[in-house]
Amino acid sequence: MNDTITAIATAHGIGSIAIIRISGDRAHHIAKTLTHKKIFSPRHATLSNIYNGSGELIDEAIVIYFKGPYSFTAEDIVEIQCHGGFIVAQSILKATLEAGARLAEAGEFSKRAFFNGRIDLSEAEAIAQLIEAKSEDAAKILASQMKGSLKEYIENIRDEIIHILAYSEVSIDYAEEDLPQDLIEQMQGKLKQLYNTLERTLLASKAREGLMQGFRVCIVGKPNVGKSSLLNALLHYNRAIVSDIAGTTRDTIEEQVKIGTHLIRIVDTAGIREASDEIEQIGIERSLEAITQSDIVIALFDGSRAYDSEDEEILSLIEHNRDNKKIIFVKNKIDLKEKFSSSIAFDLELNSKESVDALVKILQNIMDTSNASDEIMLISQRQISAVESTMRNIEEALEPLQNQELEIFSFCLNEAIKEIASITRPFENDEMLDKMFGSFCLGK
Repeated sequence: MNDTITAIATAHGIGSIAIIRISGDRAHHIAKTLTHKKIFSPRHATLSNIYNGSGELIDEAIVIYFKGPYSFTAEDIVEIQCHGGFIVAQSILKATLEAGARLAEAGEFSKRAFFNGRIDLSEAEAIAQLIEAKSEDAAKILASQMKGSLKEYIENIRDEIIHILAYSEVSIDYAEEDLPQDLIEQMQGKLKQLYNTLERTLLASKAREGLMQGFRVCIVGKPNVGKSSLLNALLHYNRAIVSDIAGTTRDTIEEQVKIGTHLIRIVDTAGIREASDEIEQIGIERSLEAITQSDIVIALFDGSRAYDSEDEEILSLIEHNRDNKKIIFVKNKIDLKEKFSSSIAFDLELNSKESVDALVKILQNIMDTSNASDEIMLISQRQISAVESTMRNIEEALEPLQNQELEIFSFCLNEAIKEIASITRPFENDEMLDKMFGSFCLGK
């Protein structure tokens, strides 16, 4: 990592400013080359002309120099804040390349920060996900993790396991003697307590997954219950075609909408029924898939039509795919004569062509409640898998401990330590690191 890297750190397109970031041993030299200045004071914003290799003026920009190790990557960093647009930023980027930098790979700035000890993996993942946060609550959690909240939690768990392992290693030296029963019980108690702590964190993280990824809300029902009208009302514009003809919606329609502080993806599905039309059947299969993938399901029923076998099929499908989903049972078309009769306990009755404010409030309350837990949160599948493996190793350690097979017990604890430590700073696994940082934005 001795070479100097450069990239445009702002989103592609036209904007008021663009930022070109340079990191490495030659960053300061490149800044002086592009500006024709002799020196930059660290952490001072300097208004400078930017020139290309031929001495032609590209732009007037603000240049800030961060001297290593007091920078994000712990290397010398220069940031050039120029006028936004397609041409200016690309011209400056080209000039930095001609001056001796190379184009950074995706996530390479964060990767250098990790290898140089400025951040750990949990903080790096929080940075990456903060950029794509789908709610204010998610942003707050990620900001906390950027400051090391998850790192501290993981280190405490790791230290507890090491403490128990130390008892075991010392006891191995006295293998010819039986261990005091109260020592075994103490170690068992500590391990079970750690297991319960990790289990609470795991369950809370899975329950709040929609908070990080963005909640997925699915509208399901038989044909002509008003699903498309409801989608249009939630979006405040006519996105889906509304018709009295059954089977009008033949595929899933997905749109994003902001409810409260949450950006959600809402899915209008094809009416679920027995269909002889091959195209409609494909749409219905996608509807069933949408139910499985959703965090919240709005089950819509038509109050102006009698309860029938198609409504019964909807209830059966929802029950079969319920898992940990939130289900909202809604009776629609209450402005028409009531004909629907069943034992369904409706959460809401409405006319989707008039007002859906009550439904919006229910959705917002569900999503706000998902962040009620004070439990630390795992924010990626990698972290969840590491905790699951740690719990598995702790569980496997209990039996050899009971039998005083301390070598096997110590092996299981060492595996648990390795797994839990991988959340913040894994042992040698370059392939995993390359894959993780490769998913970052270019210039991050």
